[in-house]
Amino acid sequence: MTEDTPVSIQKEMALTHADFFRGLPNAFPDTPYRVSGAGVTVDEDDGRTLEIALGPEGVRQIALLKLPMTRVALTFSGYAKADCEAVMEQFDRAFQRAGG
Repeated sequence: MTEDTPVSIQKEMALTHADFFRGLPNAFPDTPYRVSGAGVTVDEDDGRTLEIALGPEGVRQIALLKLPMTRVALTFSGYAKADCEAVMEQFDRAFQRAGG
């Protein structure tokens, strides 16, 4: 992967769009972003861009348990591999839920 080749990561997340937008400030606490419909754009000062697109909301059913499910596509432009990994680690940690 080179910095000038966009990298796309697809995820299935157990959340609704409302859950996603509620958790978004935790994912990017020090980085400004723009929300447009079901998408988010993160423009870094150094020209790097992260586009996040939410798919339609769905439901995943496991026996009697029903969980919300949304497909999320993250497209990194101008990021080095290590930077993508660091952003994904922060992103995943922001949306991590603990059971109890």
